[in-house]
Order: sequence, then C-alpha cells, then structure tokens
Amino acid sequence: MLTTTPGRRAYRSLPRRDAVRNRERLLAAGELLRTDPGGVSMPAIADRAGLSVPTAYRYFSALDDLLNAYLHRVIVELRDYSHDCPKTGPALFEEVAGEWARLLESYGAAMVQLRSRGGFLARLRGNDPVISTVREAWERPVRSVMRHLEIPDEHFEHALFLCNIMFDPREILDLVDTGLTRDEALLHLEHAYFQALVGWANANGA
Repeated sequence: MLTTTPGRRAYRSLPRRDAVRNRERLLAAGELLRTDPGGVSMPAIADRAGLSVPTAYRYFSALDDLLNAYLHRVIVELRDYSHDCPKTGPALFEEVAGEWARLLESYGAAMVQLRSRGGFLARLRGNDPVISTVREAWERPVRSVMRHLEIPDEHFEHALFLCNIMFDPREILDLVDTGLTRDEALLHLEHAYFQALVGWANANGA
C-alpha cells in the first residue's frame, strides 16, 4: 500500500526485510520442538536463531504464539497436499489422513505442545487462523466422505469436529507408541470415523 505524508517521500508500508528474516529465523529455530520438546523456551529458541531474547519477544509476545505459528506451518503443508490430491470420496480422506500421519512422524513432538483453552467449534466460528487452516485442509476430504455416506451438509461442522477429535496428533501418536503400526492406527480410526459420522447424523432421528 502506497502511503504519503506531506513533505515526505512516499513509501510502501511493507515489512522490512530484516523483520521478515528474523521471524523466519525464529520459526526455523522452532525445530527445537522436534529434537528437545521438553527444553523449549523463548531464550532457547532465540539463542538457536542467533537473536536476543528481547528481539524474539518483539515478534512473538509469548512462547505459545510461536508454537501456534509453527503448528500453522505444518497444517499449511497438509492443506496444500489436500488441495492438490486428485482422489475423491473415501479414498481422498484416506490419502489426506495418511499424509497427516506422515507429517506427525516428522513433527510429532512439536504437534502436541499446544493446547488451546478454546473449544474447536468456538475457534472455528471465531475464524481462529490455525483452525481456519484446519478447515481448509480437511473440508474437501470430509465432504467427500459425507457425500459417499449420504450425510446432509448441515452436519459438516460437527463432522469436522469429530475429525479433529479422532485424528488429534496426541492420540494418533499414542496408538503408534503403544503397539499399532501407522497403517493399522489409520485403518481403525478411519473406520471408526465413518461410523461416527453415520451415528451422529442418525442421532437426530433417534
């Protein structure tokens, strides 16, 4: 956006290059979440990024803000994969769920660090940036399954709600860590999710 002030040269109100670079360095330093999740702190991340702690807080006012930004990046990867996937119906859902599980293998320790105080539906309806991207990632797969199961569109938000519960990173990792393979965990979760969707829709007529 071009801005002018009397007596001053016009300038563009764009982020300074060093500001963009510093923010990227802090997010890159967030890789500590993958290698040492228990030792993550703003001072540790600032040190890894080669920045001072006050500078780090200039970009992220709290550790949770940085964790949210890091989590958002991972979900953006899933969203892009979901949008590009050529499959349809349950096969699309299974493909995206498989990619989600693969991302968790890489980022697992990082993905379980943050728990919001707000509920999923409240954050969805409040346009929370992270949850909005979750919707973008899962909307096409979830709607594909709903059409396959002949579940009315009116149940979409709750179908997304159930997906968020059943494919929570902590729970998938728990299943794998306690004996199931990744494929076995996904198979059980997918079948349970499809049945849960039918049960939710049928509850209205119970």
